[in-house]
Amino acid sequence: MKMLPVGIQTFRTIIEDDYLYIDKTEIARSLIEKYRYVFLSRPRRFGKSLFLDTLHNIFEGNRELFRGLLIEEQWNWEVKYPVININFGGGIFSQEILRKKLFHILNGNQKRLDIHCDEKEDPSQCFAELIEKAYEKYHQKVVILIDEYDKPILDNIENIPQALLIRNGLREFYTNIKDNDRYLRFAFLTGVSKFAKVSIFSGLNNLEDISLNPDYGNICGYTQLDLDTTFAPYLEGVDMEKVKRWYNGYNFLGDSVYNPFDILLFIKNHHRFKNYWFDTGTPKFLIDLIKKSSYFIPRFNGLVAEESLINSFDIENLNLETILFQSGYLTIKRLIEDEMEEMYELGFPNMEVQISFCKYILQSMTTGSEHVTIRRELLAFLKAGDVASLEPVIIRLFASIAYNNYTNNDIARYEGFYASVLFAYFFSILVETITEDASNKGRVDLTIKVDGRTFLFEFKVTDGEPLEQIKRMKYYEKYAGERYLIGIVFDPKARNVSKFEWEMV
Repeated sequence: MKMLPVGIQTFRTIIEDDYLYIDKTEIARSLIEKYRYVFLSRPRRFGKSLFLDTLHNIFEGNRELFRGLLIEEQWNWEVKYPVININFGGGIFSQEILRKKLFHILNGNQKRLDIHCDEKEDPSQCFAELIEKAYEKYHQKVVILIDEYDKPILDNIENIPQALLIRNGLREFYTNIKDNDRYLRFAFLTGVSKFAKVSIFSGLNNLEDISLNPDYGNICGYTQLDLDTTFAPYLEGVDMEKVKRWYNGYNFLGDSVYNPFDILLFIKNHHRFKNYWFDTGTPKFLIDLIKKSSYFIPRFNGLVAEESLINSFDIENLNLETILFQSGYLTIKRLIEDEMEEMYELGFPNMEVQISFCKYILQSMTTGSEHVTIRRELLAFLKAGDVASLEPVIIRLFASIAYNNYTNNDIARYEGFYASVLFAYFFSILVETITEDASNKGRVDLTIKVDGRTFLFEFKVTDGEPLEQIKRMKYYEKYAGERYLIGIVFDPKARNVSKFEWEMV
């Protein structure tokens, strides 16, 4: 069997060293023939860089690398285009580092294209000069490929003034794409986030976004067909339904896809189910933003959003749902069409993200490693139907939340905070969890289903009779089997449980 291309983003290396390659060249050909200026947003580690490098080799006319691939007989290899490749991967950017990095990138392109540019002070002017001279030298229109266009901004997202300065500098740099239209054959920009055009692509109104174009939903990632065919020899004896639950589920309006990083490392690590993609890094600013939004994690799963919400990343007004979608923690679960506009139901893509995301939130909130023991005890008591033992565990759970989570806010006054914390624990142990569970009588705050047992939770803050409310409204009637009714009252001053009552019906 061929070697797996773990961490390899260079198309030539994959082909010449005979690594496994999933053929994306037909998608590449379609893209090139239909568009001139293209933008693609995908989460990290999704294969954007490899696809971009594939485009590079197509435009350079390197036919020998495409023997037996779908594009080989569909492309005119006699026409070779000069390619300017700009990659912002690697390193952490400041404003001064960005200027040096731009010149370093441009100098590399000059050397590869055998072109000398006179401009040494302004990288934007140097870029424009390079485009024009490449056109003149090769008597052919120029191709521009920009990878991780947004990384310099995202590196500084916690320092808004610095991020804005970098954004403005990049806006001037990218404007060269439109200003030099007469010299260009094709331009392709990729990144994790999609910034509003007015903020970074001002004037670049001919840039077409294919991020949610169904024709290119499979442009990055592996499909189920890829796993069932090309990867079949590498997955013999594996529980494929479990693989699907753990790693499949990303949806960009094409097929449901896998993150390549997950699958390659899953195979390399002898089919061990681990959080391969999630462990590559979760930005601190995201966790801070979740805290600022009062932790109401349940609304992330089943969230309904309009297209403008998931497509517009604004530095000065960071929207949590937008960031979670664009960075891959949420994905499209369902397209909702009505007379006014299309809407999207979002949710966690798979078990890897669901478990890891909730665990990460809990780690950021709690002190020590108490959350690990609590998660195990919660699962054991739920499976045993031992509701009486849940009370001391839940008390310990809230006692373990770090004090600084309550400072400078009144979060402890809201039922949603307590529901959110419990939701994160239950969701991280993979029990069926339903928030605001509706019946014909109303909604119960939280329903948990484990091994044929149903647990219905109602919460109150300061006072109230939550157990009596469940019984009076008969929220449990929609469920059969063992049903446990649990009413909990929280004291916002003590930041913990003040009353815990339960019955079985």
